[in-house]
Amino acid sequence: MQINQIHLERPAAMPGVHFLSRPRGRWLIFSLLALLALAVRLPHLGDRPMHTDESVNAYLTGEMLSGHGFHYDPQDRHGPVLYLLAEPLARLCGARNFAELTETELRLTPVIAGSITVLLFGAAVEMFGFATCLIAALLFAIAPLPLYYNRYFIHESVFVAATLGLMIFGWRALRTKSLTAATVAGLLAGLLVGCKETFIIHFFALGMAAVAWILLRDGLAPKRRPSGKIVAFGIAAFIVTVVLLFSWLGQNWSGLADLFRAAPQFAARASGAGHQKPFGYYFGLGDPGFIFSLLAIAGIAVAIRNAVTDRDKTGLPLAIYGVTIFFIYSGIPYKTPWLALNLWLPVALLSGLACTGIWRQIKQPAGSCFAGIVACALLVPLARQSVLLTFIEPASQKNPLAYAHTVEDLLRLPPQLEKSAREHQLTDPLIAVVAADPWPLPWYLRHFKRVGFWQPGQDPGQADFYLASPEASQQLSARLTDRQPQFSGVRPEVILLLWPPTGNRSFLACGPK
Repeated sequence: MQINQIHLERPAAMPGVHFLSRPRGRWLIFSLLALLALAVRLPHLGDRPMHTDESVNAYLTGEMLSGHGFHYDPQDRHGPVLYLLAEPLARLCGARNFAELTETELRLTPVIAGSITVLLFGAAVEMFGFATCLIAALLFAIAPLPLYYNRYFIHESVFVAATLGLMIFGWRALRTKSLTAATVAGLLAGLLVGCKETFIIHFFALGMAAVAWILLRDGLAPKRRPSGKIVAFGIAAFIVTVVLLFSWLGQNWSGLADLFRAAPQFAARASGAGHQKPFGYYFGLGDPGFIFSLLAIAGIAVAIRNAVTDRDKTGLPLAIYGVTIFFIYSGIPYKTPWLALNLWLPVALLSGLACTGIWRQIKQPAGSCFAGIVACALLVPLARQSVLLTFIEPASQKNPLAYAHTVEDLLRLPPQLEKSAREHQLTDPLIAVVAADPWPLPWYLRHFKRVGFWQPGQDPGQADFYLASPEASQQLSARLTDRQPQFSGVRPEVILLLWPPTGNRSFLACGPK
């Protein structure tokens, strides 16, 4: 009886792929896919300009490299997991402080996280079936959303990898009552909290999916209820992980209190904070022709049918999770395109489920071959879109994934400053930046030793170079007499004016005494 129940819980493999669903063949296939994901994410990793959010995360990583601990800021920052992963990798690459960091060193962390996500689909085969996970892994390896944002030094790639891991080990803990699986699930849940405050959305959706799976499996029969020991181990691992992360290994206990104070700020930002978008913003984002969005909807229908026919107990909980986070993320006014990476996880799995369901309906070998050709053909426009958005136009205003992105014009600013300093014989120039939002200038000016930042209305004092917004430049007009401005783009419709010194030598040419 037990064997029959386990058989019903695992989706059947598609015809002709049973040999691949064996552990050795499965891990060979998914390891190759993970290597493919790694290979397509590494080229030209440092070419795209650093987005503002990337530069802020880079600064915090640089602080850790310099020996400063992490202190959680509930106002406008996220948890420490990204920096904890990036800091040792950057150190291994030779960086010792913020000034020594490079774009490539920082972006290696999300690249590796994205590649691990592809590999994790191999561990999800027991849940969703080999073919479903194979298609999902392919979509994560080459689709525009994951490819683009797995090369972005932000939290989403790590968050999605931890989410998939939590699904896998949480399901194993419930199904097998394994204490190890429960502990790992608790650890991964803690990592989600340590990544971003959006964890609360996913905990709610995963909770609904877990309840649905338990009810579908065998109701609330006592033998099927999660044991108290399993729950206790999971909760304990979760609490320990969160405490260690936000107290910085016990060195800063105020971080835990700040975590609870983040809730009002998170709610306030959800109202828009200048990033308001319509309800349907995420639908089809990074999905040419809405092909896989529509496939995901078909996957929901397949999941419902499989649940009714007792073919599959995991598809419907997946659909519940996907629909729940889609409506929550879409209903919240605050929207940015990288948040859609969280939606791509259920979209990829549901697309795989839809393809599996369609394949099962085709009985003839010729029909199966034709379905396979069609499936491969669908990946071609996706791959072409990925190349265009990720490598050809990564910072273009026409790119829907390049949101409020740093323009390439800013890349010319550091060489321009260095050249002007040499012309004016300035060995250690003093640079004053006056702007309401100076990021990502701290990143691009990190190699200059003397840089100060002021808000408009504040007096920066005497400096060799001034970098100021147009409004701040008017306020500094008395200090900028006889200087000729040079324009530098920062973001779309955002410019700064560079005011270089006049004459052959400035009063600060030799630096401070």
